[in-house]
Amino acid sequence: MSINKKHFHPNFYFCPKKDWLEIQTIDLHTCGQPLRVITNGLPKLKGNNVLAFRKDFQTRWDHYRKILMHEPRGHKDMYGCALTPPNDSKATFGVVFFHNQGYSTMCGHAMIALTTLAYQLHWIANKNQNTLFIDAPCGRIKNWPMMESDELVGAGFLGVPSFTLKLDGELDIPELGKITFDIAYGGAFYAYVDLTKNALNIDLETTKIQEISHLGMKIKNAIMASSIEIKHPFVEDLSFLYGTIFYAPSKNPAIDSKNVCVFANGQIDRSPTGSGLMGRLALLNKRNEIQKNQAIRVQSPLGTTFIGMIVKEQEYGPYQGIIPSISGSAYITGKHTFWVHPKDMFPNGFELGETI
Repeated sequence: MSINKKHFHPNFYFCPKKDWLEIQTIDLHTCGQPLRVITNGLPKLKGNNVLAFRKDFQTRWDHYRKILMHEPRGHKDMYGCALTPPNDSKATFGVVFFHNQGYSTMCGHAMIALTTLAYQLHWIANKNQNTLFIDAPCGRIKNWPMMESDELVGAGFLGVPSFTLKLDGELDIPELGKITFDIAYGGAFYAYVDLTKNALNIDLETTKIQEISHLGMKIKNAIMASSIEIKHPFVEDLSFLYGTIFYAPSKNPAIDSKNVCVFANGQIDRSPTGSGLMGRLALLNKRNEIQKNQAIRVQSPLGTTFIGMIVKEQEYGPYQGIIPSISGSAYITGKHTFWVHPKDMFPNGFELGETI
């Protein structure tokens, strides 16, 4: 069979009918972790702050999340966001984060990607305007592009107050035995599992990702079912355990540690996890294992790195917290227009496999 090449003319244009749903996005990745940014097609969200916009998205427009995150337009490890008005005029815009299970409170890899996108699209007017304020559900984040010889090479951000909730917790978990862990907050709460203190017999390689995902969810679900209270000192919407982070020494002497984050419904972060590194810095500070302005390099399962440091210590409610800074690099991967036909058998996409 031969294919008539005239059907693939470079000026080919398809115009869907008016009853098709259309959503436009720009996609990026930060150290390998995807970010799908809605640029057009989302109805106007109701509210006067990011937490209210997030609630409205979740209540009325959750099918947009499913369309973009789930197959066949996304995949189980896709991650996305929608831009919103800021909480007030002191920020540039707000952001709502979402993933395979629902909605996040903070996302470091998204902050790095959005700052990169803002610079590439000239939302940051010029190289002398070097800060961008974004309102996330967990608070206002100060971001900046990183330049070398007038070339964008990465982005950094100043995190929200981060703190340790629990040190050296222990639980007996079926099939795993006794697990030792810490819990810390860096815009979201994570359980941190040091593989040098736990006999889990795994390593943090990409060939072990499915095993790591199941272990991470077992630990997360066990902590959530226990009597351990996960409570933010000021905002109830932030009071939940978001994920599990496994970490171990790196084989690379230039890297301080390697980690893999399991979050949402078994999602694996391809990046070193910005909000997770914020909480990790709080743990290191609590144990007096790091000095102010001492940079640490944390490696993802792909071998990509974030750099984190403690900028200052700060009391945060009943906790002695820190203000962390995180930096990394991101790249635009594409511009997309998604359509949903009114008779599509999967109008909200689908998830293949069992819920973990």
